[in-house]
Amino acid sequence: MDHQSWLATCPKGLELLLANELQQLGASGVKETVAAVHFEGSLELAYRACLWSRLANRILLPLHSFMLNSADDLYQQCNDIAWESHFTAAQSIAIDFIGTSRHIDNTMYGSQRVKDAVVDRIRRIEGERPDVDTKNPDIRIQVRQHKGRVTVSLDISGESLHRRGYRSGQGSAPIKENLAVALLLRAGWPEIASQGGALLDPMCGSGTLIIEGAMMAADIAPGILRGHYGFHYWLQHDQALWDSLVVEAQERKAAGLEKLELDIRGYDANPRVLEFTTQNIENAGLDEHIRLAHKPIDQFGKPTAEHGLLLTNPPYGERLGEIDELIPLYQKLGTVLQKNFNGWKAAIFTGNVDLGRQTDLSPTKQYSLFNGTIPCKLLVFTDMTSKSARIAERLSTPAPAQELTEGARMVLNRLKKNQRRLDSWRKKSNISCYRLYDADIPEYAVAVDIYDQSVYVQEYAPPATISEKVARERFAEVKQAVKEFSANYRGKTHYKERRRQKGDSQYQRATEGASDIIEVTEGRGRFEVNLSDYLDTGLFLDHRPVRAMIGDLVKGKSFLNLFCYTAAASVQAALAGAKSSLSIDMSNTYLDWAGRNFELNSMSASKHELLRADCLKWLEEEGELYDVIFLDPPTFSNSKKMDSVLDIQRDHGDMIRNAMAKLAPNGVLIFSNNFRKFKMDELTLRQFDCQNITPQTLDMDFERNPRIHNVWKITRRSSFG
Repeated sequence: MDHQSWLATCPKGLELLLANELQQLGASGVKETVAAVHFEGSLELAYRACLWSRLANRILLPLHSFMLNSADDLYQQCNDIAWESHFTAAQSIAIDFIGTSRHIDNTMYGSQRVKDAVVDRIRRIEGERPDVDTKNPDIRIQVRQHKGRVTVSLDISGESLHRRGYRSGQGSAPIKENLAVALLLRAGWPEIASQGGALLDPMCGSGTLIIEGAMMAADIAPGILRGHYGFHYWLQHDQALWDSLVVEAQERKAAGLEKLELDIRGYDANPRVLEFTTQNIENAGLDEHIRLAHKPIDQFGKPTAEHGLLLTNPPYGERLGEIDELIPLYQKLGTVLQKNFNGWKAAIFTGNVDLGRQTDLSPTKQYSLFNGTIPCKLLVFTDMTSKSARIAERLSTPAPAQELTEGARMVLNRLKKNQRRLDSWRKKSNISCYRLYDADIPEYAVAVDIYDQSVYVQEYAPPATISEKVARERFAEVKQAVKEFSANYRGKTHYKERRRQKGDSQYQRATEGASDIIEVTEGRGRFEVNLSDYLDTGLFLDHRPVRAMIGDLVKGKSFLNLFCYTAAASVQAALAGAKSSLSIDMSNTYLDWAGRNFELNSMSASKHELLRADCLKWLEEEGELYDVIFLDPPTFSNSKKMDSVLDIQRDHGDMIRNAMAKLAPNGVLIFSNNFRKFKMDELTLRQFDCQNITPQTLDMDFERNPRIHNVWKITRRSSFG
């Protein structure tokens, strides 16, 4: 077996590290995939990976790969594999079946079919069948199906390679050995060890981090203590080759321990845990090289070594009460690092970044990893100066004036140009809130709105083709331009990012702290806008002409406002002389806001009613008719307050028909939505007189964005058919 394709599996997030490790072992054709790395090499390389890989879980020999067209395919294809060349009926087997498909949707069933295929072939050839042993098999077979393809492999590693053989006891929630190695690599331990630096874990638990760190520094093969591998009962196993690799590893271990003079220490506040740790260290043969002590974190003084790595995996809790109790622990750890570990490197592995912030330190690097199924971060620190100290230093040093970049100057010039173009129009229309800029320069994809003396900047989510780094740089240039432009504005400047809202998230506060609530004018109307707390301000500026149109239609008539939001259209209708109005929304937040808008304009609550209801359900009920109806639903909503999911393209036809049933004779329905790819339902077009009036509903400040909304004027036909 001079050259063969192999697969090494690993925990998610370790693929790049494993690929580098395999290349260092001599692998070729290395290719990463999710939680695994493909590689090519000889049988010796596969043995060496089993013995020396610190990151892999398993080493697999792929035997056959095929597309699964039916459940019977699985049996037949696996029955065709020459299993007799790998083991005999005297050996026990186990099948690990991973993944589901429409043909095999149950892993237990898949495992059973593969087992039947394997034992039937061996029985047919040898007259006897192998036994199945799921716990301690001689031969382990892995079958994985993904996107319709099934890959059958022989597992030559046996049980997972992260089980080194030294762990006999453990504290609570220990990390796996290969994850510990990943943390050590990401934290830079190999380089620190080569320079004679120390390794310290102040909350060492079962000692995995310091044991793995010592094994790396001493050039000890991680698999040297294991008594059994999956290839030991394999018919193609080369015992002489394996023995030579073990002898080489033993010689390297002896030489490495002889040279190991690093200061490696573990501490823990729980003396009972340290009993397990002591046993684990002795099992690894490192009791002369690792020191242990019982010491709480707040008793740490200055280390004896001048430089090194402090690496630890503190608890991070799962329930709120536990998290609250852990805050002082992280604060003490931060204090210890700031006070005593200047010149050291530190790394904290945690599943709760908020707890990590309690150290009052800023990480120079962060790595995303998984501890089992828990997403975690490795926070690496090279500067032990506290955040608060750095902030104080920055505040005491005046920031130098920053010259505008070329991009920032382009944006600033466009803001000034648009301001001059809109000035006379907005003053004539008595408008104090308007859109000044809407991605006029496509590379700077933001909207800039003016609300009286305040500036409101919305950053559009960048397309997938734009890297996060470039998007951040461009937004920084926008901020430069806006800061320069708004120098004469007395209000605040707010920055928001637009994202598609799900469920009730549109009603929830986007920021904490003091609210920035102001009043603005639009024609005769006065409105409350909130620039700080939500992703929307309470006034859709693009609907200004629609509100004016409604005002022209409603004098002396009844008005129905569905999905009314903060009822700005109802206020303008009332100011224009509507005899009555009903505004419906399912959000108490918005209805309370609507009430305040009516109060601002001295409108009578007896004539202008606010109702909390699901508009879709309300439309299905019997009730009075209205002369003018404004129907402005969201593009999509899966709010828990609604009985069903709303999709405007799918649902608008039924919604319009239900709204038309509420329309008085000779009445008018104004239908609006913000779906850019909207297409009017064919049945609705045949049933009613539908006019797309979108071009008439765009004021000067939205002329550059004609797809900001769709507006239709809908009336009954004089005759149908």
